[in-house]
Amino acid sequence: MGEASDRILEWTREMDSHSTAEWDRMPEIYLYMDQVITYMNGQLHLFERDENTALLTSSMINNYVKAGVLERPDKKKYGRDHLAMLTVICILKQVLSIPDIAKLLEDARGEGEKRELYENFRSAQFSAVKEVCSRVAETAARGDGELLRLATILSIEASARRTAAERIISELSLQKEAEQEREKK
Repeated sequence: MGEASDRILEWTREMDSHSTAEWDRMPEIYLYMDQVITYMNGQLHLFERDENTALLTSSMINNYVKAGVLERPDKKKYGRDHLAMLTVICILKQVLSIPDIAKLLEDARGEGEKRELYENFRSAQFSAVKEVCSRVAETAARGDGELLRLATILSIEASARRTAAERIISELSLQKEAEQEREKK
């Protein structure tokens, strides 16, 4: 095995033991922007492409608020619900557009709905990460050529799943708009 395979195996071990924070384990106190960035970087560092790639900046948070994807902070302070939704946004934005993510999050208005959405997200993420890490670890033992093939397969699978997710979001949005139009009449 080469150095790349060793680093990939190390990453799979870290990912395999990683778990996004449970709702009740996120800070209960309100955080200011720089504290949010520090906390979120700890949550998300394993999902970054490399050390030079940040999944979240203060500008991004401000843009999410302006776009209505993330609720406005209370007097520039962010709570647990903000942290949960930022986690979801940061992971999903790697595959979906911000407008599509907004559609997924739009029905989660109250704390109970946000908590349920977040916990469902965590569960699905945990299962997906376990499955992928297992595949990567098995393949890494067979060498770099096999890893390159797996990267291609994973990319194709990701593309197919993204396409299906986009279609579902689009069709459900169209249906919701049609229902709202009928209710207006």
